[in-house]
Amino acid sequence: MIKVAMTSVYVDDVEKAHAFYTGVLGFETRLHMDLGGGTLFVTVGAPEGAQSDLQLLLEPGQGPIAEPYRTALREAGLPCIVFSVDDIAAEHERLRQLGVRFTHAPQEQGPVITAVLDDTVGNLVQLSQPKA
Repeated sequence: MIKVAMTSVYVDDVEKAHAFYTGVLGFETRLHMDLGGGTLFVTVGAPEGAQSDLQLLLEPGQGPIAEPYRTALREAGLPCIVFSVDDIAAEHERLRQLGVRFTHAPQEQGPVITAVLDDTVGNLVQLSQPKA
């Protein structure tokens, strides 16, 4: 069986992204390694053992591949990644209270309810909850 082990999100600043993804979104640090020369290798994942084999790499977003990709996604208003939540209304309110800026509040989209937020490091992130 093949499973997803790691995926990445290009970010403006790895340390700032790490603070946002852990301190605000609630992920836990899986790896935080200094590779030298100012390069960090940082992964986060769902807390409390949920999806313990899946990591999100906070990857430096500078460079000839990442920058045009990120700019195109942002200009189109498209999220770079989608996270599932159990209660999107509660999560939206919790994050709003923490100062997170949403580009759209929870709304129905077919079989799911979605909301899109700004992750403060160059990306839009979608939250998704299946409709009951």
